[in-house]
Amino acid sequence: MKTAIIGAGNMGGSIARGLAKGSIIPASDIIVSNPSQGKLDALKAEFPALQTTHDNQEAVTGAEFIILAVKPWLIKPVLRELKLKSKQILISVAAGISFEELAQNVAEKEMTMFRIIPNTAISEMESMTLIASRNASKEQEQLMLDIFNQMGLALLIPEEKFSAATSMTSCGIAYVLKYIQAAMQAGIEMGIYPQDGMRMVAQTMKGAAELILNNDTHPSVEIDKVCTPGGITIKGINELEHGGYTSTIINAIKKSV
Repeated sequence: MKTAIIGAGNMGGSIARGLAKGSIIPASDIIVSNPSQGKLDALKAEFPALQTTHDNQEAVTGAEFIILAVKPWLIKPVLRELKLKSKQILISVAAGISFEELAQNVAEKEMTMFRIIPNTAISEMESMTLIASRNASKEQEQLMLDIFNQMGLALLIPEEKFSAATSMTSCGIAYVLKYIQAAMQAGIEMGIYPQDGMRMVAQTMKGAAELILNNDTHPSVEIDKVCTPGGITIKGINELEHGGYTSTIINAIKKSV
């Protein structure tokens, strides 16, 4: 399955690496197009079988999948220079660019399209990737899920839910990292070395995530397990609530929509 990736920036490069590490699309079937050479050289050094080019049309010719990993304001000029076929599948990573806008800039208005929103953890094969489809079969949708589940967890949702879900996942990873940063600062004040504190908190958050993902449970259930009556954890939980912790998180996510 020849796959063309337009753009080798942080997201395009991470997707290329994730695909090449996966088992569905071999590196030899991936071609990445980018205007500058440095990022292409870095990809080629990691995956010698991967192909590179500066010519977007060369990349997409004969490709089954075309992944647009360019900034939203570049989508229109990039699409308009491409000659795409109706049987090709267009996959856009650009946040805020709707299917309708994509269709306005291609000759084949009814071609199969996907919108995907990964987060930056895709570089670690641990992304939460949102997927929406247009004119896609169930088999094509499942293939997209299979591909991006190799890079973390993928979820198919309606396009109209993208904005809300993006604020929880793509923006949300920054809010999770902010908690790690804040907990590190508390640890430093109490005499914990920053590097040690960072690893402690990151692993604690990873463990909390695994509890939710691997078990038929709920955050409230797991919190209750830690909050012994009269114990130290409930004192901290109550302090978070006194400070508006839950409300602040809700407002931050809603503000990002």
